[in-house]
Amino acid sequence: MKLNCDMGESYGIWKMGDDHALMPWIDMANIACGFHASDPDIMADTINQAKTHNTLIGAHISYHDKQGFGRRSIPHTLAEIDHLVAYQCGALMILCQIQQTEMTYVKPHGALHLDMMTKIEVYETIIRTLSKINSNLTIPLKLVIQSTINNIPYEAIAQYHNVELILEAFADRAYDNQGLLLKRSHPAALLSSPEQIKQQSLNLSQGFVKTHEDRIIDLHADTLCVHSDNKTSVAEIAAIHKILNP
Repeated sequence: MKLNCDMGESYGIWKMGDDHALMPWIDMANIACGFHASDPDIMADTINQAKTHNTLIGAHISYHDKQGFGRRSIPHTLAEIDHLVAYQCGALMILCQIQQTEMTYVKPHGALHLDMMTKIEVYETIIRTLSKINSNLTIPLKLVIQSTINNIPYEAIAQYHNVELILEAFADRAYDNQGLLLKRSHPAALLSSPEQIKQQSLNLSQGFVKTHEDRIIDLHADTLCVHSDNKTSVAEIAAIHKILNP
């Protein structure tokens, strides 16, 4: 199981996270593309860090919402979603080309990710957009989506459009009995103790998760996400890496 983290989320002189400390421990860097955070210089610097550590590069796309850090669902037409996906992917892709490296996947952020997982028309639009982008690429982009207790509907749509999925689980977020994340407004949504985070990482590496209500559910994932704005997760990044790479 690969370890991924949201990176490059600073903006100008405003700093978010500790990318330099995290990058050596992760396999996949989800780089913000300027809509919820980041700017061209930060994007370029984060690409350089990822290249230095042989870390896979992905576009962390979102609604255009810096003030809300991409966590507010903003009404869009499907055509607008098509365009914002293409716009952000294109920006990161070209910055990667300048540094003679490449992006290999896309991961929606915040409210866009939630809408993708709960509104089938948004998911299908993102899949179709990536399919069109992939028609011009030698190495096609993959899409990161949240793993659920039933991934079959998502996989069927992706397979129809020849887009490969990467199923994701979360080391530092609590789950409900349906295998979905507790909303961030829930007081227990974020795991805050090192023991909780390490135990959940171990459980997920073995194919299951213990929910907020102490139910055990099967959950297959290809990658485990650690949030760079969770100080406990950041402090335990080396330990999580060791759990996934015993």
